[in-house]
Amino acid sequence: MGMDAQEALTKSGEDRDVEKRIRDQLVELNPIDKEEAVKKLVNRDRKAANEKVDKSGSIEAEMLRKTALLLLVVGAAAAAMGPPDGPEKVEVSSLEMYVDQLPQMPKIYGYNATAANLTVGMFQIKWKFHRDLPPSTVFAFGTSAEVATFPGPTIEALQGVPLQVTWENHLPRRHILPWDPTLSAAVPKRGGIPTVVHLHGGVHPPQSDGSAMAWFTGGFNETGATWSTPSYSYPNAQGPGVLWYHDHALGLTRVNLLAGLLGAYIIRNPVVEGPLGLPSGDDLDRVLVLADRSFNDDGSIYMNSTGDNPGTHPQWRMEYFGEAITVNGKAWPFLSVARRRYRFRIINACNARYFNLSFTNSLPFHVVGSDAAYLSRPVTTAHLLVAVAEAFDVVVDFAGGNNGSADAEMVNTAPYPYPGGDAPNQLNGKVMKFVITQQTTTDNSTVPAKLLEYVKVAEEEAVQRRYIVLSPYGNGNGTGGMGGMEGMGGMEGMGSPLHLYINGKRPEDPVTETPRAGTTEVWEVINLTPEDHPIHLHLASIQAVRARALDQLEEFMSCVTMLNDAEKCNVSQHAVGEAAEVPEHERAWKNVAKIAPGYMTTLVVNFFLVETGEPYPFDAAAEPGYVYHCHILDHEDNAMVRPLKLIKPGDISGQDPFPSIYNDGLTGYGLGFSISDVYYYYISMASLVQNF
Repeated sequence: MGMDAQEALTKSGEDRDVEKRIRDQLVELNPIDKEEAVKKLVNRDRKAANEKVDKSGSIEAEMLRKTALLLLVVGAAAAAMGPPDGPEKVEVSSLEMYVDQLPQMPKIYGYNATAANLTVGMFQIKWKFHRDLPPSTVFAFGTSAEVATFPGPTIEALQGVPLQVTWENHLPRRHILPWDPTLSAAVPKRGGIPTVVHLHGGVHPPQSDGSAMAWFTGGFNETGATWSTPSYSYPNAQGPGVLWYHDHALGLTRVNLLAGLLGAYIIRNPVVEGPLGLPSGDDLDRVLVLADRSFNDDGSIYMNSTGDNPGTHPQWRMEYFGEAITVNGKAWPFLSVARRRYRFRIINACNARYFNLSFTNSLPFHVVGSDAAYLSRPVTTAHLLVAVAEAFDVVVDFAGGNNGSADAEMVNTAPYPYPGGDAPNQLNGKVMKFVITQQTTTDNSTVPAKLLEYVKVAEEEAVQRRYIVLSPYGNGNGTGGMGGMEGMGGMEGMGSPLHLYINGKRPEDPVTETPRAGTTEVWEVINLTPEDHPIHLHLASIQAVRARALDQLEEFMSCVTMLNDAEKCNVSQHAVGEAAEVPEHERAWKNVAKIAPGYMTTLVVNFFLVETGEPYPFDAAAEPGYVYHCHILDHEDNAMVRPLKLIKPGDISGQDPFPSIYNDGLTGYGLGFSISDVYYYYISMASLVQNF
């Protein structure tokens, strides 16, 4: 005789008390929608239980009872934080391109006479993405709601001038986008939208890094386990370069960035940059923030409400790809330019889309910097492949090589997902247009023969070599194990994995990467998925030196699946295939590196200031430490992230304990389990029921 999920939930008096306590605490969150959300999430478990679980008190019944209880919590919380059912998705092909002028984002200076202290808030505002679209509701950074923008204001800092920023959360209680409660995610007990800000590419103390569990809600009413201060300290000790700031909240990064929580941060040093003679001034030195979006017919941002594997993750998908390409918050904008040199700082702020940029009139890019550092000398290229979260600093000369053309379209040819996915179409294959005027102007700028020099570190100087394996796990049918590489195309070849891991470990597993501050390491990053991954290390400076294809890949994958150890699986005997050249314009000290599918990419990793070779001017070994992760946001939110805990130069312990950043989400309900338990109970239950 069967026992359904609701009976399992209410079988014991203890569970009835827990359920009542949960519901009482969630009443203020959403008294209208919570019941419907719970019904949707447990409906399939009710059917499975009726058919396959008896009243014998078996472990399967106990798992089902706990799973249903866990889903009750996250289901109600999801209903509270997520948006109600809304409008229909609009076909953006009906929108005319190049009708909106490229916005110049407002600037905030972090070095004026009022001392280096800023207060920047996060607000819900209306933003116009296109002339013919209704205003969209977005989340945006700004010093007030009236001046908040998407993307946020560009913060300009000076090298050597410390800056304190207080990030304030003024967001509403309910999210504007759907999110997935089965991912480990920040779930406040009393409502509100969790946020925390990470300065991408910044060299700063761990307490100011924007740890995923340092989240906070409005007024700091609730905070995550690693939150310690409302104000972040940015020493700006690193050299001049392109950084950007964005949300980094646990399990919500993909939706919070999609909603608009991102902006540029530029570090300048006029003493060393002035003599270079590069284009300068607000009109000639422009930030271009690229982000893809789809829209509903009321102008709101579209995001899927159903996942790739809805039986496991109701809403999560492997990647989000928008149909319209926005630059500085406008869909396919235009910019009028004179026949002279311009400097563009290009930031890819998409969730998952790569860009392979070029000009229709064959103008080249003169690359002078990559991520937060300059190159040693400029590199000229006709195509610029920009991974997710990657930045390039380029000069474009609109006076040369355009055959008198009146305009130049910037276009995109990168497949999505990259590199084996669909070819771009006429929507996402266009980025923006430059309207070249006949205006003659004096151009005193130049592209110098030499730029800036940094510390040179040879691979042989590394004190340790680590092997980092990127792999998918689960295939959407309730079974575990590593996914496959079939076809080496998009992620479809893996059968839509349930989650993605680094070295087969969850984010909350004990830390294994404990580099010593002040040293150099070599990381051999092995990609066993069919998709390129932009690996991002917080704090560290990295440089790819080579990449080599893996021979007998299936054999190697089988071994790694069993042993979870690349060295024991003789990776050196497999990494002997075709060599892939690292592009010259990527041979700089970066914070993002492209890891090609089926390859082992060798990274030199420095844990000190690469400008001088000096140690960090703060305790980099303090709590809560740092992280490294894939910067495809949908991957990062579903477990492709690991802790990175530096140890002090004199520490000989070798391994420091790292507190689990994923165990705060639900323990406040007094249930004795975390939100990550929701996920793994659910996976286990699904597999058990299917095979019972």
